[in-house]
This record gives sequence, C-alpha cells and structure tokens, in this order.
Amino acid sequence: MRRLVAPVPLAVLGVCLALVALLAYGLASNEPDRAVEDALSQGEREEAPGFELPTLSGEAQRTLADYRGQVVVLNFWASWCEPCRAESPLLQRWHERIEGDRATVLGVAVQDLSSDAQAFIDEYGLSYPMLRDGEGVTRGDFAILALPETFVIDRQGRVAAVRRGEVDDAFMRQYVAPLLREPS
Repeated sequence: MRRLVAPVPLAVLGVCLALVALLAYGLASNEPDRAVEDALSQGEREEAPGFELPTLSGEAQRTLADYRGQVVVLNFWASWCEPCRAESPLLQRWHERIEGDRATVLGVAVQDLSSDAQAFIDEYGLSYPMLRDGEGVTRGDFAILALPETFVIDRQGRVAAVRRGEVDDAFMRQYVAPLLREPS
C-alpha cells in the first residue's frame, strides 16, 4: 500500500505556510498609523496625543496640555540625526519669531543621551523648551517612524499639520503662520 502524502514534505509545507502567514501578519500590523494625515486630508483636526515627559534637565515634568492655548510646533529630534541638525537653525529662528504670539517650538529629544542632546542644544544655540523621551514612548502615540518629525498643534490642542522629515521655511509659513491669526 502506497502512502498518498509523506509526513516530512507535509510538515515542511505546513511550516512554510505558517511562516508566510506570520510574515503577512507582521507586515499588516506594522503599517504606520496615518489617522492624523487622513483627518487632515479631509479638513479635520484630531486631538494631539497627550504625554508627560521630563524636561531635558530632568528638573520637572511637562505635559502637552501645559501648552494649551498656544500654537505649538512639536518637533521630535535626536542629536545623531543629520536632518535634525539641518533644520535646527530654522526652528530657532521661528521660535524667536512666534514666541510673542502665544506660540512656541517645543523640542522632544527621542532615544538620545541627555549629554548628547544638551551638546546639540548648545551647539545650535537653541532656546525653545526641550523635553526628553529617552525610551521613545511617544513614538507610538505619534506614529513616528523616523526623525525628525514635526506636528503643528493649534491652540485647542489639535494637530493642524504634520511633516514627516525635515521642515523648511515654506512649511512654517504655510502651516504655522496662519494659526497665529486664529482666535483662541
């Protein structure tokens, strides 16, 4: 009597199918969350995810809600990130330009050593508030895949614009400047 299916090839086939299913699941579950961009494309502003992080010096804790009532240019960066270095002078200039208009640039150093982040701040003469997310916990909440990433948040705490990558002056003029004229 002949066997219709040998057990070894059947087992190999089962393992291969399981690996393909696992790969498909991994790809599907790692799809970045683009709900914010989807809402913006429909003219809607979603509430920005909340967080509580230490200041870079570690002396205090701050929440995003502490900045409610201000336009916030929330910039996620790291000292080892070359595009972050390129955009830092521009963010400093914009911070100086907007800070009198109930607005601020707010930096979040992500997965960086405090000493390296402080050296970066000193090198570029950055004066805007800085927070530290050493573990990168905000990356998931904001669907951050790479650095830098910048979220423009209106005075009501809603995301008004997103730039995944380096910001430039045109982005700031298009998305930040109009928010300065919006009522609270």
